[in-house]
Amino acid sequence: MTPAPVILSLPIADRPTSYRFYRDGLGLEAVGELADDGLPEPLQFVVNDGLRLMLVPTGGFGWVIGRHEVAPRGQSECLLNLTVDSPVDADTVVERARAAGAEVITETSDHPWGYAGVFADPDGHLWMVSAAES
Repeated sequence: MTPAPVILSLPIADRPTSYRFYRDGLGLEAVGELADDGLPEPLQFVVNDGLRLMLVPTGGFGWVIGRHEVAPRGQSECLLNLTVDSPVDADTVVERARAAGAEVITETSDHPWGYAGVFADPDGHLWMVSAAES
């Protein structure tokens, strides 16, 4: 049995804004059939061979999770991490995300675990970009 990719779903406020951010800011490839708004439905991006990111409008996200409340914007229950090859690559990803509308929470710098920076996407989801060596 070959396992299917893991799909990580995040609630979003606006499909076009999130689509542009993840396409332009992180350089991810969207997959799927186009809906009436010209964007794939469901709105999924390939992160790597084993992971896809699915962005679900908040109303639809609530429909999926039932009575559980979606966390308010800016409150995150997880930190998503992108690992890159070098500090230069980490700087590039963070600057690209900033140019696409990310709020940089922590500028890239050296840490005991490596070189890293943190940004929030347009919906407040936190992303760390890290390189093992600096």
